[in-house]
Amino acid sequence: MIRPVSVAVLAAASTSAVPPESTQQALGLPSLFLLVLIGALVPVVPTGALVSSAAVVAFHQTAPFSLALVFVTASLAAFLGDGALYWLGRRGMRSRNGSRWLEAIRSRAPEERAARAREGLAEHGVAVLVLSRLVPAGRIPVMLACLMADWPVRRFSRGNVAACLAWAATYQVIGIVGGSLFDEPWEGVVVAVVLTVLISAMPGLVRRVR
Repeated sequence: MIRPVSVAVLAAASTSAVPPESTQQALGLPSLFLLVLIGALVPVVPTGALVSSAAVVAFHQTAPFSLALVFVTASLAAFLGDGALYWLGRRGMRSRNGSRWLEAIRSRAPEERAARAREGLAEHGVAVLVLSRLVPAGRIPVMLACLMADWPVRRFSRGNVAACLAWAATYQVIGIVGGSLFDEPWEGVVVAVVLTVLISAMPGLVRRVR
């Protein structure tokens, strides 16, 4: 996301009077929204790394509210994507033949994790939903547990608001830390991406060690 935006900014700066930072926001924020939304529906896009990278770029901008716009864009896209996926899963639960969306959720929630998610949801309720977005690979098992517990979309959405806000804030802080270490944005982006990859890989490494 960052390199194409930079190329577009340079081209715009040389051919028009549009400020580079305005061009970055005009291209980067919709791209961030779309990619995070897709990543929430199809969990193959590294959305955490995208948010951290966007935060690095925003940190180096002088335009007001750059970081706030990244936060609002990321959290809103995550919330809408989660809500859409949960609604599709609910439709599958009510259908006799299920649905491909429900099967996709089940395929990404190993039985062991799904069982732990159901136990945690029964004991702690919404708190588990909030924490699920902060734990790598924790979102889908908890979403499946909510589906199995027959949570209405409204109840899921209320808990998911806090989850998406906490998620966006966490990865934005990672980006701010990476951006504050270097003068060049691309260097901060590299650090932010490496940090998010390490965080994502940590649970798998712990399981292998055990």
